[in-house]
Amino acid sequence: MLAHLSQNQLLKAMKDEEVVVLAQQGQDYASEYILHKYRHIIRSKAKPYFLTGADQEDILQEGWIGLHKAIRDFQFEKGIPFKHFAELCVSRQIITAVKTSTRLKHTPLNTYISLNKPVYDDGTDRTLIDMIPNARMTDPEEVVMNREELADIKAQLVETLSKFEYNVFLLYLKKASYQEIANQLKTTTKAVDNALCRIKRKIDLKMKPYTY
Repeated sequence: MLAHLSQNQLLKAMKDEEVVVLAQQGQDYASEYILHKYRHIIRSKAKPYFLTGADQEDILQEGWIGLHKAIRDFQFEKGIPFKHFAELCVSRQIITAVKTSTRLKHTPLNTYISLNKPVYDDGTDRTLIDMIPNARMTDPEEVVMNREELADIKAQLVETLSKFEYNVFLLYLKKASYQEIANQLKTTTKAVDNALCRIKRKIDLKMKPYTY
């Protein structure tokens, strides 16, 4: 307890930009400190938006992802205040989610995601549940990911996947077909296929705490 208090006192004595550098170096306590300190930005940026088919909580989840991205992508040497950078990242993430939801009205963000949805359109039966280790259950049709769990996974994947892989994964979870993902990202189905394979490997390594 005392160690925790002294650690917080140390962080408070530092500039936020310096704390972010610690977070980027893998210091979880620094990440938690920044996430807690800047949580008000998420609510502030989320208020003006209403996401068709979703509620305020869905927008807040996107805001958390934006804040995680701000920590990941902040460049201390540029001399930009982290607060301004965080506000920008949170706003961009929310706006992107709003635009994506508008394009995919048939799959609102608060829809429960079936893990049995086929990954590809080529007649194979490979599903998302196959992409998560130890995820098979007796009755796989009952397996779903609720929006809270999905938000936690998204936040973790921000730090694990490339931008392209992350976009592929989000579109897939929103039930975009294999071909639709390729069309929307202006790439080939082969590139999407390769990305999904990489995502599977990274999920195997990173997402074990979220398996069933």
